[in-house]
Amino acid sequence: MKYYIIAGEASGDLHGANLMKELFKQDPAADIRFWGGDLMAATGGTLVKHYRDLAFMGFAEVVQNLGTILRNIKFCKADITAFNPDVIIFIDYPGFNMRIAKWAKPLGYKTHYYISPQIWAWKENRIKAIKRDVDKMYIILPFEKEFYENKHDYKVEFVGHPLIDAIHNRPATDVEAFKKDNRLDERPVIALLPGSRKQEISKMLGIMLSVVDDFPDHQFVIAGAPSQDYEFYRQFITSENVKFISNKTYDLLSIAHAALVTSGTATLETALFKVPEVVCYKGGWISYQIAKRIITLKYISLVNLIMDKEVVKELIQDECNKKNIRIELQKILTPENRQNLLKQYDLLEKKLGGPGASLKTARLIINNLT
Repeated sequence: MKYYIIAGEASGDLHGANLMKELFKQDPAADIRFWGGDLMAATGGTLVKHYRDLAFMGFAEVVQNLGTILRNIKFCKADITAFNPDVIIFIDYPGFNMRIAKWAKPLGYKTHYYISPQIWAWKENRIKAIKRDVDKMYIILPFEKEFYENKHDYKVEFVGHPLIDAIHNRPATDVEAFKKDNRLDERPVIALLPGSRKQEISKMLGIMLSVVDDFPDHQFVIAGAPSQDYEFYRQFITSENVKFISNKTYDLLSIAHAALVTSGTATLETALFKVPEVVCYKGGWISYQIAKRIITLKYISLVNLIMDKEVVKELIQDECNKKNIRIELQKILTPENRQNLLKQYDLLEKKLGGPGASLKTARLIINNLT
């Protein structure tokens, strides 16, 4: 069968790659055309557009790049028409994907959504469009099933979280070789995960690096996103106690003692690697003012949302400053706080369901098409 997959961000590239692996196993004749990134490209199929050309962050940034977004939508529709897939699989990225679904469903294309848009956070009225335009929804967060089925009478499939497989099935890191190759010494590592987009890296990395000199007994390592070059990061690095490692985030987390993490999927990845973390977030002033008026969630990190309590500290906007980051980082470096946090991480993993999310989703997609 022919599959057209659209992922517009780094996390979508990861989950899309694992889904594609299972689709190829379950359907050896699969023909897959996709929007995604390097991980999906390494799996096979045909890459149409890389997510680095698609990802715009925040309300103001989207408006500034509206022309590019509209051109990409037009091109996507034409490309789908030419390929004529048996199913279109949307992976998160709702601003773009919901537009394509609205166009595709009336034309008779099968529309499957893997990893729900976070309509429980904002834009809940999107449920009307999802009911109208999406044939099947595969969810990865346990609280989403109640949200969709009990609150909105829309049947969904909870498949578990694909990060569990992505982390547990990866090759073990050769710690000594990794340290040697990246010129790391024996001090404990504090990982810095400032995001994957230029806008968020520019906002977050400088403030994260502001505390480096306060922790001379630790070494700080920036997790470079695969979509960005070192030259972009170099402008923010002013201390010799900072290393940069590109496209090796999981290896870095596997040896990290603590982490400073921008909100998003990375907060959950860090927790599943059992690394104590402080969540840091600063948005553009306009985007933040809009967001805080329409988003009613108690938390911004997936860890706290899933657990429905503050497990990891969140420093948001004005609270995200050098003083507070230093204080909270010091806290998670103490043995007692670390142990308490790691116990909560174990409970978090249990709530996410068992392994096999990508396999379950691939089978469901194929079964729903045959």
